[in-house]
Amino acid sequence: MAEVVVKNNNEYKQEIKAGSHSYLADIPKEEGGSGLGPSPHELMLSALGACTSMTVKMYATRKGWPLTEVTVTLTEEKVTDPENESRTIPKIIRDVKLVGDLTDEQIDSLKTIADKCPIHKLLSGPKQIETAVAKG
Repeated sequence: MAEVVVKNNNEYKQEIKAGSHSYLADIPKEEGGSGLGPSPHELMLSALGACTSMTVKMYATRKGWPLTEVTVTLTEEKVTDPENESRTIPKIIRDVKLVGDLTDEQIDSLKTIADKCPIHKLLSGPKQIETAVAKG
């Protein structure tokens, strides 16, 4: 089970500890932060990109396919909600570039596998988020 601890000291900059790794998240200066780290949305997109790249590479390696590089570029935009045109919903655009002497069939298989990465499943599938709040 993964555990991440996020702490702030009365500012927008967040100190994040994930296993043995420590890093920062923040919001841009123009939004009142210090800009010392990626925003929460950038971290979420990073997780999806890293998981996609790792999943595609793992699959290609298991199949013995000549995949030498994967680059995943992600953007998030707001689009009109097709179920309620008076509001918007987020849309994530994931552009995967594959380098290697791959056939069209292998590329199609890798696209299918990209949609099966665990973070893609987490973001697009049913989930539960439980929140407990305590005075500390």
